[in-house]
Amino acid sequence: MGEVGLNAYLTVGAVLFVCGVVCMATKRNGIGVLMGVELVLNGANVNFVAFSRFTSLGLDGQTIALFVIVLAAAEAAVALAIALNFYNNHLTIDVDRGNELQG
Repeated sequence: MGEVGLNAYLTVGAVLFVCGVVCMATKRNGIGVLMGVELVLNGANVNFVAFSRFTSLGLDGQTIALFVIVLAAAEAAVALAIALNFYNNHLTIDVDRGNELQG
């Protein structure tokens, strides 16, 4: 068995990214949209780590991936707080009802 090349990692990252975009575009549930955002960010992380392994970036790609993971955790915490507040007010987390939030 040979070594796994850069193209395999980029393919996995692209598949994760596309699955996340499709999930964000098709889900009406707020939690489903958040899961799509996480898939997009994880697809980008796979690409960052793959490029740091196969190019001269060194640890820069892994550092960026770690920063994206921290950013995703903060985004998920804030978004879940907003979703819980929206659910308490409307008894649903359907994103189409979000137009009622206009101030």
